[in-house]
Amino acid sequence: MATELPRRLGLFSCVSVVAGTMIGSGIFLVPNLIARDLASPWAILAMWIFGGLLSLAGGLAFAELGAMMPQAGGQYAWIREAFGPLPAFLCGWMFFVIFLSASISWLGVAFSIYLSYFIPMEEWQRRAVGAAVISTLAYANYRGLRVGAFVQGLLLVLKIAGMLLIIASALLSPVNHWAATPAVPLPTLPALGSALIAILLTYDGWMTLGLLAGEVRDPQRNLPRGITLGIGLCMALYLIINFAYLKVLTVPETAAAERVAAQAATITMGPIGGKVIALVILCSILGSMNGWMMAAPRTYYAQARDGLFFTRFAEVHPKYLTPSFSIMAQAGWAILLVVSGTYSSLATFAMFSGWIGYTVAAIGLFVLRRKKPNVPRPYRMFGYPWMLLAFITVSSGFVLNTLLTDPVPSLIGVGLILAGLPAYRWFAMR
Repeated sequence: MATELPRRLGLFSCVSVVAGTMIGSGIFLVPNLIARDLASPWAILAMWIFGGLLSLAGGLAFAELGAMMPQAGGQYAWIREAFGPLPAFLCGWMFFVIFLSASISWLGVAFSIYLSYFIPMEEWQRRAVGAAVISTLAYANYRGLRVGAFVQGLLLVLKIAGMLLIIASALLSPVNHWAATPAVPLPTLPALGSALIAILLTYDGWMTLGLLAGEVRDPQRNLPRGITLGIGLCMALYLIINFAYLKVLTVPETAAAERVAAQAATITMGPIGGKVIALVILCSILGSMNGWMMAAPRTYYAQARDGLFFTRFAEVHPKYLTPSFSIMAQAGWAILLVVSGTYSSLATFAMFSGWIGYTVAAIGLFVLRRKKPNVPRPYRMFGYPWMLLAFITVSSGFVLNTLLTDPVPSLIGVGLILAGLPAYRWFAMR
């Protein structure tokens, strides 16, 4: 019976995992939050570039870690090597109980909400659709990594085509608010910080390839390239589409728009614009869900291989060569969150807990540079240590800001993470 996961992900699949997971529904909705904080269109574009560079800094750190230790589970494995088994277990515990499961379930419900644009549904029907979508994507990934990668690549191509259609319609439109951009006061630091938080959430997903590091072909080359190209592609699309939004909508109109992309497309394409946007968002949500569904189970597989999770999570399907039980368990827990409705409460602190994991893993790069200086490093992070310090500073600020502005959900998130302590003791003593 197979116990190892074969390396089947090529460069295109690596890029698809990164960019396809990052590009969800946020880029079509979040720009209105940015416009509420920043009155200048140039400041808005500059912040999208800055947020992308910070995400790239995190991605480059993970690229070095992944090329040095191309193992299943990514962050879990790197934190284990840097800080030991307990912090690594808590990372994997947090992924399963809160972060990745809530992310998948929330996206499933978001898909049903946008599908109701075409098919009106009641709440229970939306939950049923969300559960069905999760089940379908889980089955695709259960059947093989190549199947999941094919789905991911196809959805990425579709969503990029949709975004390019939106961009082209805006650029060809006679409406041009860039021609008369008014002078506005410089933004304040709190406004910049608020805008940056929203932008970083929209860029989230750049870490997914690290979890699949054990299945990347020629990981010393393809993992760093996949991360940098995926983030770079996402940055370019985000920047251009925001330029397109601001061409046909003023900043105040953008700030007031509940659905920025839909309003811009309606201006440039007429009534059909809303339907086009809904279809693009559906493809984007599916791609983001599939990316998480591909990556997340590899963490629990790696934990189980170390004896720090239920043994069945380490099972590899004899025919499809996937962590089959881990995939189905991840899907089952996410579906339970959807059906029970608890996805909405978990989603409020899922990102808080996720960014704790990002920060700890990034600090781990500093630790491993000192702890294991002679380990071969096929790729070394560009701009080390300053880019790494910038990322750690911002990610720590993100966690602290969330703790101060939303203390109740943040503390609940901390409590759920610490609930993993007795679980760790039980697994470690078996």
